[in-house]
Amino acid sequence: MSYNFFATISRMKYIERWALMRNSRPENLSEHSLEVAMIAHALCTIGNVRYGKKLDANKAALIGLYHDASEIITGDMPTPVKYYNEDLKTAYKQVEAVADTMLLHKLPDDLRPAFEEIFKSSGEEDERYMRKLVKAADKLSALIKCIEERNSGNGEFRTAEQSTLKSLDTYKEECIEVKDFMDDFLEPYGKTLDELS
Repeated sequence: MSYNFFATISRMKYIERWALMRNSRPENLSEHSLEVAMIAHALCTIGNVRYGKKLDANKAALIGLYHDASEIITGDMPTPVKYYNEDLKTAYKQVEAVADTMLLHKLPDDLRPAFEEIFKSSGEEDERYMRKLVKAADKLSALIKCIEERNSGNGEFRTAEQSTLKSLDTYKEECIEVKDFMDDFLEPYGKTLDELS
């Protein structure tokens, strides 16, 4: 018997992000997920190294890789629509949960529990915090996209950048790792390769 999980996941590269906006360079879900995974790993590492936390940085990276996998089934819902009000937000979270379950059922029974640990939270305090850092990494990735678009001369992302920064202000208050990442690593985004050398 063959299983469709990884073939389905591989279709993330066909899901365009920011579909309602003019992009100077399109971004797909695979690219975004890789960036979120790397930033989530970095945030947990900052927490562990600088603040003595015991966060599972490797698991955070895996969660980052799969955090938007449900969009293979649902498509990318624009943020202003997804968060327009509590009813829509709740309904969309339910749709995402159903899509995640559909994806997990594309795995053989013996492998499913290992992937459920990535898709579903255990509810433990450290894991809840780690998953919050993954959400912060998602916002940081969105901010980086806005910065890149602005630096390419595209004003289309102005309001998205402002609302993402506002959202990150809350994360900075609650998660010192986010503040550290922004202070230490955000400024070089958007520089040319020569400037980074």
